[in-house]
Amino acid sequence: MLSHVRSFSWWCLIVAGLLPLSRAAAVPPLDFFICATLNRNYVVGSKIVTTNGLFQRDPAQGWAHLGYNDTTLTGVAFDPRDRRVFYTSALNGCWRTLDGGQTWQITTGWGITEGRDVAVDPNAPDHVYLAFVNGVAVSTDRGRTWTRREKGLPDRGKYTQAIEVDRTRQGRVLAGCETGIHLTRDGGQRWRRVLMTRGTVNDLQQSWHDPKIWVAVTDRDGAWASQDQGDTWKQFPTVPTDHALYNIAMDPTQPQRLVIGSWGHGVLTTEDGGKTWQSRNLGLPAPAQVWRVGIEPATGRLLASVVGQTLFASDDFGRTWTREALDGSRVNAFITVPRINAPAVGKK
Repeated sequence: MLSHVRSFSWWCLIVAGLLPLSRAAAVPPLDFFICATLNRNYVVGSKIVTTNGLFQRDPAQGWAHLGYNDTTLTGVAFDPRDRRVFYTSALNGCWRTLDGGQTWQITTGWGITEGRDVAVDPNAPDHVYLAFVNGVAVSTDRGRTWTRREKGLPDRGKYTQAIEVDRTRQGRVLAGCETGIHLTRDGGQRWRRVLMTRGTVNDLQQSWHDPKIWVAVTDRDGAWASQDQGDTWKQFPTVPTDHALYNIAMDPTQPQRLVIGSWGHGVLTTEDGGKTWQSRNLGLPAPAQVWRVGIEPATGRLLASVVGQTLFASDDFGRTWTREALDGSRVNAFITVPRINAPAVGKK
């Protein structure tokens, strides 16, 4: 168990203790997806057929594969008006389907490749944002054309790993880059850095319960939280900084529960909004090499993708773990999205 810090500043208490549960916003029905590769025992030239790409959680049938077979998928974003329209970030850039995955088109050109994340603005669904290895690209016509919008991003260090749209305001977007978190209020026309980091910001999330609350994790600077919609940030003081933190998930069922996936510390959890954190790896293979973590939105069930292993599941928020499914898989992203008939409140 990690050591706990007993004294916090007033600001950290607000972040760590969060708000009374009575003030938590109602969360609409949500669907759960993963981007994953299932390549155990596969080598070039092998006759083994593998299935990779996008999978949706079906409570009755497990994981259902959607779309095309691609080992490089890193993210997916849906048009809130029509679930048949969605976008994926992948090695080739951005793919789009207009018919629920029956047919696909690469929408980016040779100058925009190696997509890392993709997001749709729920308040302007024709606007799509792509994070890629050399910055940020924006489409305002459902992916038909793309423009690089990088004014304000650093000339060096604009590798962008994560991108999220603020669900409360059109054109307000946060990007997790190699040198920190950058914010735009005008759809990418101008960016400003709101947090400087020594290493890549690997993940950004907006709270399901309070849109003012954002969290982020990094390669070298631990985990961070914002109470003002991402304008200013404070570091979680008890989250370790000696290993890379790969992603962070916020529980739609309980606003004070968060989980982090880490290479060296495995699974880190908090059930008091970040005031205290615990390493919870009982039942996971050693060493603690957890690539990604996710939380099933209907049940609060915790999932962990362990490098070289499979998915593991926990029904007691990490206290114990069992093997779940998808042997030989590696999950690149756990993604939670509103159902099509529910209000658009953001992704993941």
